[in-house]
Amino acid sequence: MINEKIAVVTGASRGCGRAIAEKLGKLGAKLTVVGSSDDIFKTADELSDKGYEVLAVKADVTKEEEVADLFKQTFDQYGQVDILVNNAGVGQFKLAEEHSLTDFKHMFEVNVQGVFLCSKAVVPHMKERKTGTIITISSDVGRRTIANGSVYTATKYAVQGFSGSLAQELREFGVRVGTVNPGAIDTYFADSEPGLDFKEDWLKVDDIAEAVVYMASAPKHMVVDEIMLHPLSQEYPNV
Repeated sequence: MINEKIAVVTGASRGCGRAIAEKLGKLGAKLTVVGSSDDIFKTADELSDKGYEVLAVKADVTKEEEVADLFKQTFDQYGQVDILVNNAGVGQFKLAEEHSLTDFKHMFEVNVQGVFLCSKAVVPHMKERKTGTIITISSDVGRRTIANGSVYTATKYAVQGFSGSLAQELREFGVRVGTVNPGAIDTYFADSEPGLDFKEDWLKVDDIAEAVVYMASAPKHMVVDEIMLHPLSQEYPNV
């Protein structure tokens, strides 16, 4: 179901995005990997060395003109987009009154505006072809609240609302929209480093990649609206 599909993965320089791209490439997808720094070209070279077909695009997903260009490059290279994975995201965790307006705007621009712009760019194409899958890496805090995460949590509630409404708009066209909502992941997120001792039992980036593959490879008649996943070690209250 993935072989020969064209997949665009944002935030793919490292962490979950890279793992998602690598897993899709291993299954035969042709890739556009997107990142905001030159690191994306190194990642693309490493994936190419594994035998995957990869187009690297340096782009800021908060900027409409750069998003338009990344999809133009993708269409020029491959002619279509079958899978969009909105993975790019940022997070800061502190008391609400400690956040600056700059913090607030930056998280909403990357986590929400980026999802909106990338999704908007592929929707007409997918509607015309009557096929396609849009997957956004959201968070378990899109379904609950936590202390010290007011702004980040708000962005993920926004993502859930956007994705849910978009799914209803596109279902009649055969286009599927879903979210992957992870708990704690052992990655670089929030200016951290992977492999720290206290993260030993957390989810791994490959767990997120497997969830994306499951959602993207569902039979054509089926849509997986959401996948929620947590490490067993993480307490998760009923909501």
